[in-house]
Amino acid sequence: MDIRPLTPAYAVSPQIEPDDIAAIKAAGYTTVICNRPDSEIPPELHADAIRAAAEAAGLTFVENPVVGGALTMENVIAQGAALDQAQGPVLAYCASGNRSSIVWALSRAGMMRTDDLIGLPARHGYELEGLRPQIEALAAQRR
Repeated sequence: MDIRPLTPAYAVSPQIEPDDIAAIKAAGYTTVICNRPDSEIPPELHADAIRAAAEAAGLTFVENPVVGGALTMENVIAQGAALDQAQGPVLAYCASGNRSSIVWALSRAGMMRTDDLIGLPARHGYELEGLRPQIEALAAQRR
């Protein structure tokens, strides 16, 4: 497991496994968001398996699958709602952490500086500069 904190309250990770949940809880995360569609992974890593482990450990689990290249506004709204409702730090995962970074940045547009929404993920190798126009457009709508 490779947790990559973007902020003190939000981190991303490549695919996790049910056995990772104890370490995620020990690291202080209270919510786990799955941004990976089940169609991409074997059954033992499907959202239901991760959900069962997370909920058994007392963590909140949110399923918000983001299809590569087909991110929707519903994904952005659902990610933002999960973040707003979280009772502590959130860990979101997908295949590499990239989609979880993108959907986070878009959901926080207008709440944080665009340069931070792009720069914080860049520290972990996630290139979001191409999303600057979309982030700024969302920020303008929220003002």
